[in-house]
Amino acid sequence: MVGKGIARFFIVQRDAIARFLVRMGVTPNMLTFAGMVVTAAAAVCYALGAGHRYAWRLGESGPSAWLLIAGAMMYNASACDMLDGAVARIGGKATRFGAFLDSTLDRYSDFMVFAGIAVYYARQDSPNATLVLLAMVAFFNAFMISYSRARAEDIIETCTVGYWQRGERSAAILIGTLAYNIPAMVLQQAALPLLTVLRRIDYTRGVLAGRTPLTDVRQGPWHLKLRLWRWPRMSVPYDIVTGLNIAWLIFAPVRPFDIFKGDLHIF
Repeated sequence: MVGKGIARFFIVQRDAIARFLVRMGVTPNMLTFAGMVVTAAAAVCYALGAGHRYAWRLGESGPSAWLLIAGAMMYNASACDMLDGAVARIGGKATRFGAFLDSTLDRYSDFMVFAGIAVYYARQDSPNATLVLLAMVAFFNAFMISYSRARAEDIIETCTVGYWQRGERSAAILIGTLAYNIPAMVLQQAALPLLTVLRRIDYTRGVLAGRTPLTDVRQGPWHLKLRLWRWPRMSVPYDIVTGLNIAWLIFAPVRPFDIFKGDLHIF
């Protein structure tokens, strides 16, 4: 399967780089801080050039240089995000404080990306209030996905259900950036991750009520198997859902729109 092949490739490469970094004396906390700093630089690029056009209609001037730089920086920030845990595991440097620091700085990184995008649309000659609001909602969704899990795991053993984990959200931001399709990415992240928050709320309620909520649809009845977004990573249904999300980010002709001005342009 596509997901398994990609995952195995990245795992092998990630662990090889992590072993090199361990030999060089790099610590997980260094990578965590580096990832946040690089994300902050990317946020500045978003604020300077998030863009008003969308994929495949770039115009004569071509893609925004600021977005290309932001994409390169987000790629490196994502690499740091993957490597800090691998360095901690391979180098035997995992600590509870390191996990806490990583999670905390991730929230700052989430905020900076969407704040940069919001600043871009707010500072135009004709500010786009809709995209500013959607960027704020997208950040709030990212925050609530993390918060709902942290709060739930204070009262139940674990709560990791839901499609929109941090890896999926980071990949969406990166793909939307490199596809020069920030409006489509912001709209997606303002809508779909909310479903993961709601699922975690429902899952926690079920556990506290004494039920055993189904976490693997492969063990459930046939009608649950039709919920492709609930299948685990590295499965065919998960690949289908991921492919659809990627296609939206690359091809969706969502032009900047402003509902508050009665100017809505989707498709």
